[in-house]
Amino acid sequence: MNLSEIKSSEIKNLDLLAKQVVEGFITGIHKSPFHGFSVEFSEHKLYNKGQSTRHIDWKLFAKTEKLYTKKYEEETNLRCHIIIDNSASMHYPVVKKQSLNTLNKVGFSAVAAASLMEILKRQRDAVGLSIYSDAYEYYAPEKGSDRHRSMLLHQLEQLLVSESKASTETYRLLHEIAEKIHRRSLIFLFTDMFQTSKEDEALFEALRHLKYNKHEVILFHTYDKQTEFNFNFDNSPKNFVDIETGEEINIYPENIQNNYKELISGYFKELKNKCLQYKIDYIPVDISEGYNKVLTSYLISRKKNI
Repeated sequence: MNLSEIKSSEIKNLDLLAKQVVEGFITGIHKSPFHGFSVEFSEHKLYNKGQSTRHIDWKLFAKTEKLYTKKYEEETNLRCHIIIDNSASMHYPVVKKQSLNTLNKVGFSAVAAASLMEILKRQRDAVGLSIYSDAYEYYAPEKGSDRHRSMLLHQLEQLLVSESKASTETYRLLHEIAEKIHRRSLIFLFTDMFQTSKEDEALFEALRHLKYNKHEVILFHTYDKQTEFNFNFDNSPKNFVDIETGEEINIYPENIQNNYKELISGYFKELKNKCLQYKIDYIPVDISEGYNKVLTSYLISRKKNI
């Protein structure tokens, strides 16, 4: 679903926005290879003769004339854990106020995570959340209750109004997070893959650590395609400031655009190849494209794991 399809420009209710995103996505499923994928009634199961009638959903019976019982947390199908990089570089582009048309990378990640949580709720999948920057900022284990989900939504809403000047060594924090996720889970990682050091191999080793205990890992490489990939700026002199280190450089963008695109394309290709080598799903996500890539990746992984 594209952001422009949602009328309100200001994010006032993340839960409601996530529902809108998921409803739009579900509508599109009927025209996709996932036609028939059950997302509406997956929180119910057919009543079997001899079962207790205690958990029958009578409202649903009135609509369908079929007996369904409600499923509860202990019947969860999958355990999922969402990880969000909240370092300074994820707060690019710099915006005065997060709205649907002016999301930065961490804002996009928060809305995407809330949308994932909405569809996870419908599938009765348990969800946990980790947020990190230069330190481990937040951790909640995987659960499926409404109260737990409300708590996680509150944390995501904080990302929409917060600022960060923290740098990060992503590889160090990923090792910490990997140590906390003990039971086999589907892990979603939102990060721009920028860190202050050049410890690329250490970063890949940390991604491998996330695979420990047979976890399945989906890396959402979150970026702003117009500027961070295409380097699309007007050719007036610009002062570029590294948002994490404070380093500055004065250049004419046009003078380095071709070299920049060649280098960044090579980096994206390296990430893709390394993830392929380590059996990690690599999904580059342009923050201007909407959330279909994110939600489709969940459906693909879920079909493989149930």
